[in-house]
Amino acid sequence: MDAAKERVTVLFLSFVSSNWRKFLIPIIIFAALLFFLFFPREQSNSANIVMSDQNPFPELIEEPKLEEIVVDDAPNLIIVDVKGAVLHPGVYTMQEGDRLVDAISAAGGYLPNADSRMLNHAMKLADEFVIYVPLEGEEVPESTLNVVSEPSSTPSTASEGSVNINTSDEAGLMTIPGIGPSKAAAIIAYREEHGLFSATTDLMKVSGIGQKTFDKLESFIKIK
Repeated sequence: MDAAKERVTVLFLSFVSSNWRKFLIPIIIFAALLFFLFFPREQSNSANIVMSDQNPFPELIEEPKLEEIVVDDAPNLIIVDVKGAVLHPGVYTMQEGDRLVDAISAAGGYLPNADSRMLNHAMKLADEFVIYVPLEGEEVPESTLNVVSEPSSTPSTASEGSVNINTSDEAGLMTIPGIGPSKAAAIIAYREEHGLFSATTDLMKVSGIGQKTFDKLESFIKIK
């Protein structure tokens, strides 16, 4: 019995040793099929998932540029001089578009004995504007009242309230919108050196007064 088993074993080993190449090739092919059918598919799917979250050409994507929008909200400032029967007379910085009533409020309001009947509280302010508030019963030159009480867009009123640049003193000249202390002094200095103005356009010969300034002053001045 043992001899028979030994013989069968010898025959099997002999068969395998002589035919191992025939069995090896199918086994390799079968193993390769199993490898490509199962293991690579999972890897490929996971690789695709990872790559889907990445941009293959990051250098081609340009980040949007944020444009800076600068908004200039700063209002234009003007300086006005409030005189007379107010609580705090003085020079005040206002905003372009403010009205005469705003300047009066900035100066603390009227004194109890102020006479504001001739003042136009809705009048728009201009740079270097002079506002004079008289007391009750005080006699004030008509030109002073008209300049601060009537809008310049009315030709007849502007003519009635115009200031004589040949006869007015420094205070009178300063009632003209746009004429401050320095320009008033320059006008008087010009008169003393060259004599009276023969035409309103001669005002442009005064230092600091050009064509644009004259255009703003023309409706408020006269020479006779």
